Amino acid sequence: MQIKATDGSGEFDVYVVEPSQKPAGAVVLIQEIFGVNDALREQARWVADLGFFAVCPDLFWRIEPGVQITDKTDAEWKHAFALMNAFDHDKGMEDLKATLASARTLKGSNGRAGTMGFCLGGRLAFRMGIESDADINISYYGVALDGLIGGLDRVSKPLICHVADRDQYFSPEGRAKLDQAALGRDKVTIHHYNADHAFARPNGVHWQALAATIANGRSAEALAKYL
Repeated sequence: MQIKATDGSGEFDVYVVEPSQKPAGAVVLIQEIFGVNDALREQARWVADLGFFAVCPDLFWRIEPGVQITDKTDAEWKHAFALMNAFDHDKGMEDLKATLASARTLKGSNGRAGTMGFCLGGRLAFRMGIESDADINISYYGVALDGLIGGLDRVSKPLICHVADRDQYFSPEGRAKLDQAALGRDKVTIHHYNADHAFARPNGVHWQALAATIANGRSAEALAKYL
């Protein structure tokens, strides 16, 4: 499907996988720097198998629509980082809020919707926990989240963070600041894993089955509870 950008600049594509039974809640899946690629589509099928709509907006549409990159070659990594460096995070947040609103009104939706993001998407899911009305937000190895902790006072719905303790994109000092900032906040839950960045990316170079299975189980339980 397509969604109109709220700034009037055009429409962006959204990959949707529907659950077999409805009504159902919706999960806005937020991409890594590789676009709505095969790995994200596999995660979307998993979310649909759990019983939810999986809704995956193309956040790079203003730069290069339809990007589908893997993590397997140096050229693809350079391409992905170039896209990330050109990406306007605030415009991306506008697109995510528009996607969230649309997800609530899908035919067969029960009106509840949350987000789940990975890497770049993990950072944006964290921001959605601060800046949107999503019913739940789940961040997988969000990048440099310590720079966003000043907004945690605004979190009113469950925010779950899956943190990789060998993540080169999120320093040990930053992870410690996040843990400290989350203390005493009943809506914010931090889970740590002895794993590298992107441990839950299907078929990814840093896939770690044990950490991914535990994290995904926690996510599934939370989605069932709140959506």
